[in-house]
Parts: sequence; C-alpha cells; structure tokens
Amino acid sequence: MKTNDIMARLRAKYPGENEYLQAVQEVLESVEEVYNQHPEFEKAKIVERMVEPDRIFTFRVTWVDDNGEVQTNTGYRVQFNSAIGPYKGGLRFHRAVTPSMLKFLGFEQTFKNALTTLPMGGAKGGSDFDPVGKSNDEIMRFCQAFMLELWQCIGPDQDIPAGDVGVGGREIGYLYGMYKKLARQYNTGVLTGKGSTWGGSILRPEATGFGALYFTQNLLHKAGKDIKGCRVAVSGFGNVAWGACKKATELGAKVVAVSGPDGVCEIPDGITPEMIDYMLVMRASNRNRVEDMAEKFPGACKFTAGKKAWSVKCDVALPCAFQNELSEDDARELKENGCWCCCEVSNMGCQPGAIHFFQHNGVLFAPGKAVNAGGVATSGLEMTQNASHISWSGAEVDAKLHFIMDSIHEQCVKYGTQPDGTIDYVKGANIAGFMKVATAMLEQGIV
Repeated sequence: MKTNDIMARLRAKYPGENEYLQAVQEVLESVEEVYNQHPEFEKAKIVERMVEPDRIFTFRVTWVDDNGEVQTNTGYRVQFNSAIGPYKGGLRFHRAVTPSMLKFLGFEQTFKNALTTLPMGGAKGGSDFDPVGKSNDEIMRFCQAFMLELWQCIGPDQDIPAGDVGVGGREIGYLYGMYKKLARQYNTGVLTGKGSTWGGSILRPEATGFGALYFTQNLLHKAGKDIKGCRVAVSGFGNVAWGACKKATELGAKVVAVSGPDGVCEIPDGITPEMIDYMLVMRASNRNRVEDMAEKFPGACKFTAGKKAWSVKCDVALPCAFQNELSEDDARELKENGCWCCCEVSNMGCQPGAIHFFQHNGVLFAPGKAVNAGGVATSGLEMTQNASHISWSGAEVDAKLHFIMDSIHEQCVKYGTQPDGTIDYVKGANIAGFMKVATAMLEQGIV
C-alpha cells in the first residue's frame, strides 16, 4: 500500500470532501508500515474496501414549523463498516452537516468502536437541520419526520443510532417514539442514549466526558503526572463538555475555561457544581451562548467575546466541541500559555498542523477515537442491558467503563510505543483499531 497513491485516487473521486479525506489520510499514514507487513491484506485490497462506506442513505425531511411554514432538510445515514458488529454511531443535527462530515465521522467511528473491545461496527448520520432557536415542538416534529424516513434502515442487530451534536436525550426520545409507532414493537435496543425510565443506561449522558478523563488520567500516569491540581480548559458546553467538567472536578482538577461559538468564560477559581449543572440548562435552551454562564454567575466568570478556551492559561486542554476546532495557531497559543497536554474529546478536534505542533513540541497528545470512546462504549453497554432486559447500577456501569478505557489506553501503548520509548497515541490508536477491523474483513472473505 502506498498512502499517496490511494489518497490521489480518493481526491479525484471525492473532490471537496475535505473532512473525510483528512480522516482517511491520518489513518493510512499511521498504518502504512504495519499494513505492508501483511501481504494478505494487500491481496484482499483491505484498505481500498475499508475507506469506502458500505452504503449511504440520503433522504428528504419535510416538517412544519410553529408558523405553519413547510420546511425541508436533508437527512443521511452512513453505514460505514460492519466487520466486527452491527453499525453503531450517532446522529448529528447541525447546519454544517454534509456527506463529507458524516463519512469522516463514520470512518473514525469504525476504529473507535473497534478499540472499545465491544462488537460494534461504524456508522454516522444526521441532518443539516439547525436546532438553534427552535422550539420544543419544532424539534419534536423534525425528529418525527426524520425517523419516518430512517426507521426501516435501522434495528437492534442491524444499525443502532445514538446522539451526537444537536441530539441529546430529548431528541432520542422523540425519535424513538416515532420508531415504536412505525415498527409496532417495543424494541428499546434500536437507539441508545435513552431516558432512564425506558431502557437507558445509568451514566450514559456522562459517559463520553467521564471516559475521556479516565483515559487522560491513564495517559498522565504513564507520563508520571496526575490531573489533580491541574488547570483545565474545555471547549463546548454540551453533554460531552459537561461530563468532562464534572469528572475533571471530581478528580481534583480546576476547570478554568469553558467556551462556545460566541466566546469564552474564564473561571479563575474553577468551575463549581452549580455551574456544571447550569451547562445542561444552556444546552437545552438552544441559544448556543456561553455568555449565559457569565450572566448567571457574574462574580465568578469573566466572558470575553470572540475568544477561545485556548486563550486562557491552562495545563490540560480538552477540545469537546467540533471537528477541526483547534488550529496550529491555537496550539501555539496553548503552549505559550503553559499547556503541556491536549486530549481530543471531540471527533478529530485538532487540525493536522496542531497535532504535528503538539507532537514536536513536547505536548502530550491523544486522538479523539481513543479519548472519547467511552460514550459509544457505554452505548454498547446499554445495548447489552436492553438485550438482557436488565439494568445495571451506576457503580457497575462505571466499573465497566473504567475497564474499557484502561483497555483502550493499553492498546494505544502497545501499538504506539516508539523505539526511543515515547508513545505516539495517534499511531497506537489507529493501528490497534485497524488491525482488528482488517483481520475481521479478511476472515469474512471478499464481500
């Protein structure tokens, strides 16, 4: 395999699909050496098959807003790879959703799910519907219209969507309500991230953020450090950032910055439990403003418009918002502000230039497919509970999440340890996930 040759073909075939091409290139560069040690992979054209999704569903979503006006959006489901299990991945509702974005996310999800040790394939879906400023009734009507088109493509042993950006517990509830009506069966395992009263798993809302901090703590311990006492900067204020802030605080860190699209809230004395709870209110408001936190807690927060979390002095940076949110310039600013560790919690949260800067300037770095895998891992645990018609306690779920994140870290160390003893977590995560999926594809024949 020659990465440059494959990427040249993909760029010619999919011009302009920048997020997807970026994700594929990062993985292929990491696995090229080990791939070429396996001639059986080359003979079966594993890479050429792996970089193409199994199928993509595209559909129109028509709904009526509160003014009685008919609105039309586009919905998608990218079923990327099912070599190790049924398709599994979130739904994203955001105005910037495109096929390229969802292909990148589905490709990343394939390897992330492989890292969890659970039998789950990779998928992603969503719509260019923008929830910002929409009423609760409008969101309900959109979710119902979206599921009207999606329901025949999913199932508990076929494809199990979950939440993602713009899709939380409320949206999952509306989506499932319509699915149940259409399918005429109470099959809670078809969606994850459900309410606790009807099949949801305890700790699922917190799981991505909690798992990210468990992984970060493992990384720091491996480097002879600890998160206790560290200043942490976080981007975003959705479920992921909320869980990360909550667990970071529990582990003794001080979250000193939370940002949104409008700017950053600096919190010199560290985020409080009341502020963490208020993040859920901010997310549910659909206003998409972090300034609301400064207005709610004027004595403890200082809001600066147009700035990012990376402008605040910190030890550890946790991008939790969106892909490519952290640029090389941001990485340089972080380094200047004393940051010595960055763990991606959002999917592909750092641009390639930022990753290269971190890796060549002594900043510990780990990629999203390893760091944020706790969310989909706990979704997998939710699927197991649904299939068994049981519900585990919070302590049981947390113990299993700990085990999974420890296992992911061990895989990264195993495949990412370099001759000089340093650990390339990007290479480690990519190779570990790739080898599991590639081996399964090989053993299942040319399909």
